[in-house]
Amino acid sequence: MTLVKSSSGIRGTLRGKYGESLSPIEIMKISAGYVFWMRKKYKKKRKDKYLIVLGRDGRTTSFIFQKFLIITFQSFGIDVIDIGLSTTPTVGIAVMNEKADGGIMLTASHNPKNWNGLKIFNSQGEFLSEKDFQKLLCLVDKEHFHFVSSHQLGNHYYRKNYVQKHIKTILSLPLVDVEMIKKAQFKIVVDGINSTGGIAIPILLKSLGVKVIVKMYCNPHGDFVHNPEPIERNLKEICQKVPEIQADLGISVDPDVDRVVFICENGNFFGEEYTLVSIADYILKNKSGPIVSTLSSSHALKDLSFYKGVPYYPTSVGEVHVVKKMKEVHAVIGGEGNGGIIYPDLRYGRDALVGIALFLTHVAGLSKIPLTELRKKYPNYFMSKKKIRFSSDQKIKIFLEIMKKKYKKEKIDLNDGIKIYFINNNEWIHVRKSKTENIIRIYTESRSKKRAEFLAKKIISEIKNF
Repeated sequence: MTLVKSSSGIRGTLRGKYGESLSPIEIMKISAGYVFWMRKKYKKKRKDKYLIVLGRDGRTTSFIFQKFLIITFQSFGIDVIDIGLSTTPTVGIAVMNEKADGGIMLTASHNPKNWNGLKIFNSQGEFLSEKDFQKLLCLVDKEHFHFVSSHQLGNHYYRKNYVQKHIKTILSLPLVDVEMIKKAQFKIVVDGINSTGGIAIPILLKSLGVKVIVKMYCNPHGDFVHNPEPIERNLKEICQKVPEIQADLGISVDPDVDRVVFICENGNFFGEEYTLVSIADYILKNKSGPIVSTLSSSHALKDLSFYKGVPYYPTSVGEVHVVKKMKEVHAVIGGEGNGGIIYPDLRYGRDALVGIALFLTHVAGLSKIPLTELRKKYPNYFMSKKKIRFSSDQKIKIFLEIMKKKYKKEKIDLNDGIKIYFINNNEWIHVRKSKTENIIRIYTESRSKKRAEFLAKKIISEIKNF
């Protein structure tokens, strides 16, 4: 398995030959390139040291790689603030608070436990832009190993309780109403996938005054008991648990806590696409402005923007693309249809914790409306999400070119793979190469579940014929 490199992070499996996996050698090369990039980007006086924040998720390899990274950065003369077990958005907050020059979160996000990776931040606590990331990759290839002498070694500082500091910042947001949530007396089930969500979410809920918190897989030892991607087919246990104990809702996140999904009181899946729709609904009740999401996100969000009378902007898939557009148009809320919420009043980056706080405020403000009823408020679309592995990038490119020619008479968008619109834009197919895995993703949407599945099967059949 080759390494997967994108502005969303560098990921790989943890076995195999050098150059084909995420090995300590690869991590050192990436670290060296990152330090070189940082020194070119943020020029400092010779006597001033550069500062990096370092956090990790619950994977056992994250603990090992964290120690290796600390030593490596110190050898390059970089000071390291180690915040230990953390979340990706918490690292972003820490970079801002500590006025650091960058940060790294050790995580492979939703990938299985035999994967790991590095999510890389700039001095603003955001992922590197596409331009900066490409510069970083060029520098990584140059293998610029410049170690310092013993009297120039970087320092190692440990900062405790950064998750709590992150949560305290969230609680100070004007649109997070702690008293309203407390009065609602929620009973909530949490699936922490045995990673850092198992620490962060219960602390957040307790701080919000949630009455009863029922924990599932909240020990952050990294042994994921189910597929860690928070989608319906992976969350059968929590969907059974919520109605079984008569909870008001369930919450599930990915291992680095930048995506969040909700389970209804009857065990139905609220829908990862509707995490952003419902939170955008709440934000727009209090603050008018544009909203931004990706080409692969449900048109339910676009419909909401039309209903609210605000502009909607779609972007290529990826947090950096959404953030870039949000800054351009001064969006009040944005994110991705996978449960990723970007709330600029806190930080330009996906954050499950702020998403939970805003969502609970929204539900509490509606007199603790059952989630099944809340879901009925929004346009009812059905999506099919499939993926197929290809043997090479070249074959993917050829297939996408065939698709463009075949559907040239339809309305198409070529900004990210190919998106094809049908029936007054109420049905669409989006086919694109994943930036985090060596696969093609096929997303379809329709007002009919059967039609969404039919469209997906149609594309899969074309791929198999190809």
